[in-house]
Amino acid sequence: MSPETLLPPLSTVEPAAPFSPADFDRVVMTTYSRFPITLERGAGCRVWDTEGKVYLDFVAGIATCTLGHAHPVLVEAVTTQIQKLHHVSNLYYIREQGELAQWIVDHSCGDRVFFCNSGAEANEGAIKLARKYAHDVQDIQYPVILTAKASFHGRTMATITATGQEKYQKGFDPLLPGFEYVEYNDIQALENAIGDLDEGNRRVGAILLEPLQGEGGVRPGELEYFLRVRKICDENNLLLMLDEVQVGMGRTGKLWGYENLGIEPDVFTSAKGLAGGIPIGALVCKESCNVFGPGNHASTFGGNPFACAAGLAVAHTIEKEGLLQNVQARGEQLRKQLRAIANQFPNLFTEVRGWGLINGIELSAETAITSIDVVKAAMERGLLLVPAGPKVVRFVPPLIVSAAEVDEAAGIFGEAIGAIASLP
Repeated sequence: MSPETLLPPLSTVEPAAPFSPADFDRVVMTTYSRFPITLERGAGCRVWDTEGKVYLDFVAGIATCTLGHAHPVLVEAVTTQIQKLHHVSNLYYIREQGELAQWIVDHSCGDRVFFCNSGAEANEGAIKLARKYAHDVQDIQYPVILTAKASFHGRTMATITATGQEKYQKGFDPLLPGFEYVEYNDIQALENAIGDLDEGNRRVGAILLEPLQGEGGVRPGELEYFLRVRKICDENNLLLMLDEVQVGMGRTGKLWGYENLGIEPDVFTSAKGLAGGIPIGALVCKESCNVFGPGNHASTFGGNPFACAAGLAVAHTIEKEGLLQNVQARGEQLRKQLRAIANQFPNLFTEVRGWGLINGIELSAETAITSIDVVKAAMERGLLLVPAGPKVVRFVPPLIVSAAEVDEAAGIFGEAIGAIASLP
């Protein structure tokens, strides 16, 4: 029997029985605070819920759906690949994996790529790489990795320890040793930490930073700070590792976030937007710190043909459709409109900031209004947004977003803020 005869044509498949949020909550762990809507389909920058309501999607799977929803190039790529070969494991050479690695190497400062399934896994790999480099090259017995306060690097034990936010670490003690935290964009704090931690066999071996802190409030890195960090790493034989999970693959208007800062890292990680919503992560390093050998690190699903075919489709579409230029133009347009709204409500907002199509608008500390309040008000009016902490609302639409859709989003957001501001 051929595979085609096992499934009825799509048009004759009966719709699934309704599965309510209550049904969902009975069987799924409550590790997320979910908004009370169920999304079932999308096209471009719009999604529909099970009630038929349409939303303009400025969340994009939290900066993940690079090409929006149901993009024909991505649909064709995954359809073709699933019909051919979707998984074989890394026991064998995988053409699609090699091609995607080649594209990343050709379009970045990196020389070698390791594929996994998520940003947390990519950062976990970077942490392991830094420790092995410390033992093999730097002659450090007890290496320390410096990270920034208000950072976010993932939810594994190593990456929540690397994350400089206590709220993510609470209840998971004992945390992994070998991490210390410094203020972001504060070069003196970083220099002091390196000096303070020079204690014989316990020394700083690497610095792990986000070019722009996403979950920490959409806070861009400062050019002078990162130039100095790069120099410090060179002078002290430290690895500079950048977490590009949220800002990579064109999100900032450059292909990689570090391109906004005039430096090259020794190691960087990518995930979210790399395959447009298909799970993938990548650890990228220069040859000078390529210390992994067989058995040092692995991932069963990492770099499989299906995920890498999706990644190649996204990569080539970014180039062919000139999406970086669109990101730059739409980002400037959005920030201009958000600043106009902030000026309308000076008692509510303090700042608009971001790069490309990762932008945040910060609420005043004096107002009782939270980012969740704003997100809910916008959602009621058909616009999906995402918080970046209790006081920052984040705008991360697909990179294909149009000028008209940015205008529409700003209009809805302005209406939502007007309604909130009028409440007693």
